[in-house]
Amino acid sequence: MPRAGPPDDLLSIRDVADDLPALLRRAAQLKAERRRGVPRPSLRGRNVALIFEKPSTRTRTSFEVAVHDLGGHPLYLSPRDLQLGRGETIADTARVLSRYVDAICYRAFHHADVVELANWASVPVINALDDLEHPCQIVADLLTMHERWKGRFRGRRLAWIGDGNNVLHSLLLGAAAVGLDLTAAIPDAYRPRAEIVEAAEALAHASGARLAFTEDPKAAARGADALYTDVWVSMGDEAERAQRERAFQGYQVNTKLLALARPEAFVLHDLPAHRGQEITDEVMDGARAAVWDQAENRLHAAKAILETVLRVDEAPGRPARTEQHRRPRARLRTPAAPRERPRSRRER
Repeated sequence: MPRAGPPDDLLSIRDVADDLPALLRRAAQLKAERRRGVPRPSLRGRNVALIFEKPSTRTRTSFEVAVHDLGGHPLYLSPRDLQLGRGETIADTARVLSRYVDAICYRAFHHADVVELANWASVPVINALDDLEHPCQIVADLLTMHERWKGRFRGRRLAWIGDGNNVLHSLLLGAAAVGLDLTAAIPDAYRPRAEIVEAAEALAHASGARLAFTEDPKAAARGADALYTDVWVSMGDEAERAQRERAFQGYQVNTKLLALARPEAFVLHDLPAHRGQEITDEVMDGARAAVWDQAENRLHAAKAILETVLRVDEAPGRPARTEQHRRPRARLRTPAAPRERPRSRRER
């Protein structure tokens, strides 16, 4: 049965696929209000826990500032601050925190852990990055493109140059949901997971978006309206550094590759960037880079996400999701992993 109203959680970009147009409009409105100095205390009296198993610059800062700007109280929790780091189960942690806070943002090593937390929490859970997806990043990315293309995605094409990682997973789903064509240039050994591609193709069928894959960066960049790249060697992949650097030779976004795109095309990077590898200084610091607007938009996207999952526009007295009202989730899951500290896919 189709759900009514906004999602309770944001674990995958698919959770907001139907809500993306409204989410982007709200983020743009919140951005404009902040620039005018208009206060928006929509989270007054709300507390939001931020559980981060990995380091972060943009995600942590954007969510802390977002909660504060909206009048709420952000509570940062690292594994060192929680009994979760000493063996307490995710289920028990979720049930306890749900008695204290109004929402939980969780940056985890494993997507399965994010799903488990959401299954046991009686408050909304936001995926702040895991090994499968990075949905909050993609809301900001779509906002950046939405601004530059005057709100129109149809007829535009984005070229991804690089690794088939968690960011691309969410980007495929997000682009497909809004009707944005996407061509991904990736070495064959580093393509995205098949189940993500299948889910994105289902969304694309409904929206009319076209998704394509190639091993040729020039073919992807030629005539594109924007180029997007990411690091070749994520934290946790250092043992594969030499292999990856060989595999991704020729996948650098530089002035020659950018020249193949449309004259008004711009460049995206979710950061942090390894300058001189996947992107050159000349492009990163050039007039056609949109990376700083993209980074700023993490803040406005975070605000819109928080308001959406907390349903701030609904009348007071909305029944809370209780432990008895937990709903099983059919999520894309990563394979079961040992509980010792795993390798990180991305560290932002």
